[in-house]
Amino acid sequence: MTGRPDETDHETRGHADLPNANDGADETESRARHGTHAQPRVEESLVEEEATSHETHPQMRRGGREGGETHGTHGAHGGDEGHEGHGGGMHAGHERLFRRRFFVSLALSIPVLLYSEGLQELLGFSAPAFPGSEWASPVFSVVVFAYGGVPFLRMAVPELRARQPGMMTLISLAITVAFVYSLATVVFLPGMDFFWELVTLIDIMLLGHWIEMRSVRQASSALDELAKLLPDTAERVTGDGETEEVPVGDLEPGDQVLVRPGANVPADGVVEEGSSDVDEAMITGESRPVEKAPDDEVIGGTINGAGSLRVRITATGDETTLSGIMRLVEEAQGSRSRTQMLADRAAGWLFYVALAAAAVTAVAWSVAVGFDVAVVERVVTVLVIACPHALGLAIPLVVAINTSLAARNGMLVRDRIAMEEARNVDTIVFDKTGTLTRGEQGVVGVATVDGTDEDEALALTAAVEGDSEHIIARAVREAAEGRDLAVPAVSEFEAIEGRGVRATVDGRTVHVGGPNLLDLLGVEPAPELAAFAAEAGANARTVVYLVRDGEAIAAVALADVIREESRRAIEALHEMGVEVAMLTGDSEDVARAVAADLGIDTYFAEVLPEDKDGKIVELQRQGKLVAMVGDGVNDAPALTRADVGIAIGSGTDVAVESADVVLVQNNPLDVVRLVALSRKSYRKMQENLVWAAGYNVFAIPLAAGVLAPIGILLSPAIGAILMSLSTVIVAINAQFLRRADLAVPTLRGVSPHGEARPAD
Repeated sequence: MTGRPDETDHETRGHADLPNANDGADETESRARHGTHAQPRVEESLVEEEATSHETHPQMRRGGREGGETHGTHGAHGGDEGHEGHGGGMHAGHERLFRRRFFVSLALSIPVLLYSEGLQELLGFSAPAFPGSEWASPVFSVVVFAYGGVPFLRMAVPELRARQPGMMTLISLAITVAFVYSLATVVFLPGMDFFWELVTLIDIMLLGHWIEMRSVRQASSALDELAKLLPDTAERVTGDGETEEVPVGDLEPGDQVLVRPGANVPADGVVEEGSSDVDEAMITGESRPVEKAPDDEVIGGTINGAGSLRVRITATGDETTLSGIMRLVEEAQGSRSRTQMLADRAAGWLFYVALAAAAVTAVAWSVAVGFDVAVVERVVTVLVIACPHALGLAIPLVVAINTSLAARNGMLVRDRIAMEEARNVDTIVFDKTGTLTRGEQGVVGVATVDGTDEDEALALTAAVEGDSEHIIARAVREAAEGRDLAVPAVSEFEAIEGRGVRATVDGRTVHVGGPNLLDLLGVEPAPELAAFAAEAGANARTVVYLVRDGEAIAAVALADVIREESRRAIEALHEMGVEVAMLTGDSEDVARAVAADLGIDTYFAEVLPEDKDGKIVELQRQGKLVAMVGDGVNDAPALTRADVGIAIGSGTDVAVESADVVLVQNNPLDVVRLVALSRKSYRKMQENLVWAAGYNVFAIPLAAGVLAPIGILLSPAIGAILMSLSTVIVAINAQFLRRADLAVPTLRGVSPHGEARPAD
């Protein structure tokens, strides 16, 4: 993800780009933006070829929905650019392909190393001789080149066609030169071969790509998870009032269906008979069940509560709200653009540097000593030493450690490009319900009339609500338990439909309910209770009254519970220079109260599901690089549209599948850790690139012979040692990332381990 705010970029962003993507040139970028294929699907053909001979992995050929370009013009992956039909099976296929080729090539490389004259001379050992042992090194090298090396040549073709040489072109140049020259030394050309350098290079490159594939493997099944919200069948009401079970696809507008308690609503419609509370959190983000009565609309995919509903269908198929969300997810997935990779840029520059150095070497040595075999060997040495052993591992090693470190800290990275982009995020948008808040009601205040103790009133309210399963009843009981209150026994419990509940406590009649209950009983609340209710209403809080013997003696205010971690996370993000915004489907009053309480910079209230990703685009058009944190189905389009999508792990499956990073522990502080880890990892990548490129800056001139006049000439064996040393340094430097401190410092005035508490 480039994360640029330009609208065109956001309409063409490709998902799950892989390392070494050679897509830096304007021509290729232009092709991607206009939907054309700059490069053929080389790596896809490699995977399909592998699958053809390994029928035990049919998923490697199974289509999926990756949206747009699954791998961009990955220099190392032959430009899967724009390919569709790749899901998690193709990523797993890439991983299996490189893993298999690495281990096979590694095993075949052992004889090459043992019987390489150059390596034997360098290390001072000799391998056991047998008839034909002199052919062990060249024969096994040919096999390694054909099995492990030729795929890199095939993947270099798109780079050459696009006139954008990158990592694959550089690797191909080095292994081809080493292979051809080494064969020539066996057949007719005197000199030292490069067989052991050839096979070790191929092995290291295969290892790097295996590590890479393992770190980016993912399964984009968001649309499947959305589809699961709809039931397979529905109970359609026939003309004689009976019901028949039919496939949901057979429903038509005008049909009446029976929705039993606990069942999913099969399609959008209007309630004709019955009343019930319907859980719409997965669709609308509403934090509590919504009461439905005749003439109220219901949404397909939502979950019916305890009542039975007869619903007249108004929309089916592509016209439903859920289908609209699915379309938005699909569009957002297909709107991603490719990311230019520093490693491949460096490889592209290094390719031209190597060619130039080789040409200068050939001319200079030919002029100085005349053209002979020694000149050819010197040119080959330059080209082989230019091969990016360390450069090929510089990024994948950091990515692998980054992914592992993130997992140990409660972050599952599904798209490593998003992890890299997180370092640049300047605005993080949080969904309110279930993300900044716990998505459940909690008691935030109690008011009583004179002579009534607050704890006594709360205990009495909890007692009357004891047999109710309503979300408000559960919140009151939890509040009483939190205070360790003794709850009195009740009898003659009765639910009053749409009003509240009634019970007998110590021989006295007690009611609990909202304003409708007061109207039913003809009770006028005392001035202090009325003022308390008015203030609570201004903050969009729910108020229930406790009425004993016809007198309102207490009022209880409830609101969605804000996580204590949310307060710390937002303050920490501000200290890191990141703005915080909030998206919610709740009212303006609720959004304003929560934003003020948490110190949020910007909030968007009363946002419909189909408008959430539009708010992300709105921020992006302001030039912001946006991360979205959410947990519901209604967040899926916004999660996918954002430059970085972050899902709360306890959220719905579709939110997880639509995100780039999943916070397993459901902790907003992990967003802070994500940004910190991204910044540290990118810094480590830059350091590795400096080490890898620095080796070439030092070794290529030496290999070319710039110090030959003073008697210093880099031999191929010494060049190979330096090449290996640079790889070791890069690997060690990457390991230092494991020491990264991701602890969120204790902020002044904020408890480091505080429990979630209601907004106040």
